[in-house]
Parts: sequence; structure tokens; C-alpha cells
Amino acid sequence: MNTSTVTEFILLGIPFLPDLHRLFFVVGLFMYIVTITGNGVIPIVVASDRRLQTPMYIFLSNLACLEIFYTTTVVPKMLQTLLETRTSICFHCCMAQSYFHFVFGATELFILTAMSFDRYLAICKPLWYPMIMTNQVCVQMSMATWYGGFITMFFLFAPFWSLPFCNSNIIDHFYCDMGPILSLACADTSLNQLLLLVVCILFVLMTLILNIVSYIFIISTILRIPSAVGRKKAFSTCTSHLTVISILYGALLFMYLRSNVVSSPRITRVIAILNTTLTPMLNPFIYMIRNAEVKAVIRHVIDKKRGLV
Repeated sequence: MNTSTVTEFILLGIPFLPDLHRLFFVVGLFMYIVTITGNGVIPIVVASDRRLQTPMYIFLSNLACLEIFYTTTVVPKMLQTLLETRTSICFHCCMAQSYFHFVFGATELFILTAMSFDRYLAICKPLWYPMIMTNQVCVQMSMATWYGGFITMFFLFAPFWSLPFCNSNIIDHFYCDMGPILSLACADTSLNQLLLLVVCILFVLMTLILNIVSYIFIISTILRIPSAVGRKKAFSTCTSHLTVISILYGALLFMYLRSNVVSSPRITRVIAILNTTLTPMLNPFIYMIRNAEVKAVIRHVIDKKRGLV
């Protein structure tokens, strides 16, 4: 039973460079709008044209929706901390924000891993691909990634929700991250912290290994293609996904494997800001700029709206 007497938490936000907070707010708001717009376009475009209703674009639509939820969980509150000297969040709202932040983070790792498997089948097993990766299987895999994120994080957070909070309610962050919250609990949280670390590392390493194995097979298969044009065409189908994986896992590995020299709260906060704002904003551009099919469909939709088609 939760014996907490704390009814709200105070977020310290981003305490460094206070004179630039207004500028940070404008930049952050712009990036948030671009993120919502860019990721929102992807599922609309995929749903509007049968040519894009294939497993790769179904996964991409799921990733786009996930980025919208992931960013919305954190960024609006972060923007509020840039405008107010004292930003509060209710106890249950804080717990919900922390939970969903981890849920969407875990789900993103699962979806990216599923996309790697899709690219592996498409390039390494092209004859089997239509039989194995049907749209129905793709939808089932997508649903499994969402269920996996919600269920695994529920069991991780279940003992966390029962902790008592009765002293300080000041969180040294711009959102309710589990680490800073655990430091405020009026109980021994060493087991909770160990469980959090183990689960996060297992999730990151497990999905990273699966992605690496998939791309080892993919790259070895591409290198065996005799035609240079064929190799370029095959590699172009997975460069966008590989770019997103590199950015995401690079940030995650830096956060978990960084040394004590660079483990200051300021560095941690900067990495968290980039993870919750920059990466979700870049994803739609990374996937769409190099994708001729998506650009053609977008032009067709725009021309149709303007009455040119």
C-alpha cells in the first residue's frame, strides 16, 4: 500500500543558462511541432496509398505514432519548465509520465528490432519474404511490440508504485525520470535501482545484439551481389533504418556506459533532451528524404488536394 504523503513534485527543469530559457523554449516548441507534423504525415500517407501498405511501411507508421506519443509524454512539461521558475506536477501524473516514458522507449527498441528482421528477410530471403512477412504477420508483430512494452514496464514499475514518499519532493530533472524519483523515496531503493539498471541494460543490449546480427547477415548478403547497381539498390532499402538505429543506440549506450568523468547531471540532461526532441524530429526526414516511393505518394496527395490530379 502506498503511504506517500507527497501530493506533488517540483521539477527543477534545466537550471543552466537561465538567460537563454526563452530561446530554448522557442527552439523546443518549433522542434516539437515539426516532430508531431512530420511523424503525423507518415501514417496518413501510408494509409492513403495501396503502394505503401506493405510490411516495411506498416512498421514505419507504428514507429511514427510511437515517436509522437514518446515526445508528447515529456516535451510539453519540459517547455513549461523553461517558462516557469517553479513547475509542479501531481504525484500520480508524475508516476504516469515516468511509466509511459519507459513504455514508449522500450516499444521503440522492439519496433526497430522488428524492422531489422523485416529487412533481413527482404534482402537475405527474398523468395521466402512474401510468404513469411505478410501484412497480417506484420500487424501481429507490431501489436506484440506495443504489448511487450506495456507489460514488461508494468512489472518493472509495480514495486516502484508502492514506495513511500514523505520528505523532499524536488526532482532534479525536467521530467519524471525514474532514477531521480527513486532518490526521493523514504525507503531502501537499492533493489529497485538495481532492477531498473538490469532491465534497461538487458533491453538495450538484447535488442542491439539482434539488430547487429540482422545487419551482419544483411551486409554479407549485399556484398555477395555481383552487380554494383544491385548492391546499391539493396543497401538503399535499409540505410534509413540503419541511420536511426545508430543515432538511438549511440545515445543510449553513452547514457548507460559513460564514465564518471562525463556523468554530471548537466551532461545527462543534455543527452535526455536530444533523445526526446532531436531524434524523434529527425526520424521522418531520415526515412522520407531518401525514399522515392514516399515522396511520390506525398506529391500525388498534394496535387490531388490542389485539384491537379
